[in-house]
Amino acid sequence: MPKAVQIGAGSIGRGFIGQLFYEGGYETTFVDADEGLVENLKRAGRYPLHLVGVNCDDRLTIGNLTAISAFDAAKVTSAIDRAGIIATAAGVRALPAVAGSLAAGINERARNSRGPIDILLCENQWHAAATVREMISPHIADRARTYFENGVGLVETVIGRMVPAAKPGSSPSDPLLVVAEPYKELPIDRRALRGPAPRLPGLIEADNFPAYEARKLLLHNMSHAALAYLGYQRGHEYIWQCAADAQVFEECSSCIDEASSALIREYHFDRAALHEFSADLMARFTNKVLGDTVARVAADPIRKLRGTDRLIGAAALCAKHGIAPRAISRVIDAALRYDNPDDPSAVELQRLRNSLGDTAALTQISGINPAEFLGKDDKALPR
Repeated sequence: MPKAVQIGAGSIGRGFIGQLFYEGGYETTFVDADEGLVENLKRAGRYPLHLVGVNCDDRLTIGNLTAISAFDAAKVTSAIDRAGIIATAAGVRALPAVAGSLAAGINERARNSRGPIDILLCENQWHAAATVREMISPHIADRARTYFENGVGLVETVIGRMVPAAKPGSSPSDPLLVVAEPYKELPIDRRALRGPAPRLPGLIEADNFPAYEARKLLLHNMSHAALAYLGYQRGHEYIWQCAADAQVFEECSSCIDEASSALIREYHFDRAALHEFSADLMARFTNKVLGDTVARVAADPIRKLRGTDRLIGAAALCAKHGIAPRAISRVIDAALRYDNPDDPSAVELQRLRNSLGDTAALTQISGINPAEFLGKDDKALPR
């Protein structure tokens, strides 16, 4: 049985990639810093995955697995050395530590003359490959440098499945339970592969990977954020409530229309196919059973207002192609006003607004003057 290493056993690690590895016939070793989670996975050797959608209610058992503490360097290095495929879903903040573990494993693989290895980067960050390569490189031994440069594929992916973080104590009978939607497509950057593509269900080997990446960030992530920030203003707690609110739904649909027009001009998407993708996306947002919250989707508004992220990025692409991002600008305005007292980023954002004013605060966060990406029409600027 081929061996996979999944670094990060959280929502995406277990709720998506673990399922793909299991169904692809791999024996998976999960690596995580949560010692309790690791012990539970080792003891059980499996975990339940509940897939819920508009027309789906499937209960799966994901097996053929073990787990290792991220702090057990020797065992992590050995697992990476013997792996046939590796994936990360640890979160952007954990990447420096993950890079160190990967480097140790790569050094060992080079020492043992292993074959090429591909690392699927399932992280919510654009240009993750360049970031991870820069983090790994200083830790690569001289004798392993050629292997690292030629035999290790840092393969970016697009994660489209929505897996809300489990609430503490939500499943006291089984703390390993993960609830997710059934969406199962995993586009990967085919050009970055060093070995044959892994045989995983739902895998899409994309030659035009930047188009998939842009569709995820500037359409999926942007419209998800639109529902959250607009819904927060109307007092909603769950994303499905936002999608069921006619006013919020209409505004979100307008955002999708603006972003879709820009994506078609930039990446030459088929208009009908993109419309079908968007309609399916909005239907997925109505999933009540998933229980996705406004607080989770709206979290960290400062990051989501950066110049290359979902909101400003979508507005800038519209402006590039002569499309006035009026609806998206209203979402930017709503994001600026997101004042959830339980979100440290939202608290800091309100401090910036109060001390600098909206325009200056947005300029400082995004690195771009609002007039440059929202156009000269004052009606398109946040109010």
